[in-house]
Amino acid sequence: MDAMQYSPLALAFIGDGVYEIRVREKLILEANMPADKLHKLTVERVCAEYQAKAVRKWLDEGLLNEREMDIFKRGRNAKGINAPKHSTVGEYRMATGLECLFGFLYLTGREERIGELFEAAWSVGSINE
Repeated sequence: MDAMQYSPLALAFIGDGVYEIRVREKLILEANMPADKLHKLTVERVCAEYQAKAVRKWLDEGLLNEREMDIFKRGRNAKGINAPKHSTVGEYRMATGLECLFGFLYLTGREERIGELFEAAWSVGSINE
């Protein structure tokens, strides 16, 4: 099935998993630390606030091509998004857009591009920086 045939929230569903496994992999390869510390650092990087900060970096630096921007916007503007307690609606929408794009790239076999965008997202640092 063509990846564009999936709803933006279905793409975000798979993209959430793609993004989180990248975060976990990066953390485990960077340092041998207790599981509770790995979990804490993972939660910090997969939250909507952090993902929104990463998306702002992509947008500020013009990292998305036109097609990627369209897919991101499909996710960001998807109906049925309810923000969790720990983020704003705007942050949650931006995070959904990021996850939608990661889901699309994953389903179309664009692992290298996922890696490029993930590294740009990772370079944002912690939420408090």
